[in-house]
Amino acid sequence: TAAAAAAEVTHLSQRDAADIDEQLMGPLGFSVDQLMELAGLSVATAVAEVYKLSEHTRVLIICGPGNNGGDGLVAARHLYHFGYKPFVCYPKRTAKPLYSGLVTQLESLAIPFVPVEDLPQDLSGQYDIVIDAMFGFSFHGTPRPPFDDLIQMLVSLSVVGDSAKRPPIVSVDIPSGWHVEEGDVSGGGIKPDMLVSLTAPKLCAKKFTGPHHFLGGRFVPPPISSKYGLELPPYPGTSMCVRIGKVPSVDISSLRENYISPELLENQVMPNPFDQFRSWFDEAVTAGLREPNAMALTTVNKAGKPSSRMVLLKGVDKQGFVWYTNYGSQKAHDLSENSNAALLFYWNEMNRQVRVEGSVQKVSEEESEKYFHSRPRGSQLGAIVSKQSTVISGREVLQQAYKELEQKYSDGSFIPKPDYWGGYRLTPNLFEFWQGQQSRLHDRLQYSQREVGGSTEWHIQRKAGYMRRISRFNAAGPNSRGRL
Repeated sequence: TAAAAAAEVTHLSQRDAADIDEQLMGPLGFSVDQLMELAGLSVATAVAEVYKLSEHTRVLIICGPGNNGGDGLVAARHLYHFGYKPFVCYPKRTAKPLYSGLVTQLESLAIPFVPVEDLPQDLSGQYDIVIDAMFGFSFHGTPRPPFDDLIQMLVSLSVVGDSAKRPPIVSVDIPSGWHVEEGDVSGGGIKPDMLVSLTAPKLCAKKFTGPHHFLGGRFVPPPISSKYGLELPPYPGTSMCVRIGKVPSVDISSLRENYISPELLENQVMPNPFDQFRSWFDEAVTAGLREPNAMALTTVNKAGKPSSRMVLLKGVDKQGFVWYTNYGSQKAHDLSENSNAALLFYWNEMNRQVRVEGSVQKVSEEESEKYFHSRPRGSQLGAIVSKQSTVISGREVLQQAYKELEQKYSDGSFIPKPDYWGGYRLTPNLFEFWQGQQSRLHDRLQYSQREVGGSTEWHIQRKAGYMRRISRFNAAGPNSRGRL
């Protein structure tokens, strides 16, 4: 998610928050169930953004009797569909059809409703996340039973010293028990780890000190923004939430995923690695992965110094893997000195990667010409303008050169391919298919070539699987072998 500086975002008073709700549900035509649906989806999206399913599965949502509780009920439904296991504590049910309908929806999903008396005093052992959806910005006065005890339960949870040993607390719009404008006045209230502000942050959010502050509820129309002078961050892409404030620093050594994937077995893969690659590549395309043809290309110069960069695969067949570039670039210089290279495809969403090693040669001039003229005209001009790996004084140099070429060929005339641009083909002698598995016991099947009876055949071997994690940076650089 994009991060927005908290100081630049408008914070609402209690009165303005109430007025905006009235405007939304009055002249602007929103219904309360629409707003509740968008709010609950925003909460679920923010939770999924930070607390990964592999480590935070069990979610307790404590719902109050009003709209804030309704947001929690909606969030529970979405979290269920995201793959989490929600549990709902809803002690004061509201008889209105909207709320009873939300309850029915959760019951149809077999989401458990947990009575207050069945909650353990210490929630750490049974839940991985606790969502506080008890009271919103319209609440006044002192919380009454059983919510006073529930708030104290969360207070006790939030003061546990080691956050790694307790479930994080996520508050919806307002940490329950806080003053809407002045925050945690007594200093003894809930200390949430995440706050999901809705519509716009309320004034109390300025007192929030947890690591994760998100804004949700992507529904504020221009008339509201204009009337109340709202400064709100843009939402990235299609996301229903946006981070506010500084992204917290991360302990790199603690980052990990416990992969859950089908097993990759020798008797399930194709005997020819090109066919196996094509099968996996087609699955990555079908899954809607962004640029599944992106691959890391590693080259090594004659001094044994490796370098890597991302390039795009533009063709693959039984002869090899093809990409295009500037023949004056660093990778081209490396390949002129050492034709050995390696490719790496990484499809994170599918817990897969493919390594390919082999030797590289230029493709034919005819093949390069054909591909060059299949590209959009803008890309053709870009290939002429960009002298890859050369030092330039600034971006404006490229922009000016591009503008001049654009004018030169503005009549739609033929754009000749420059001699310094063309394709390369890596002919593989080794493939390795990697499938992430639980407890880092990953599947790795390696195809290598062997001479059998005067002919070359592909041989499949299983290798012990492990994906290294960077736990620190070594300024001295890696110890690398020059040959791939």
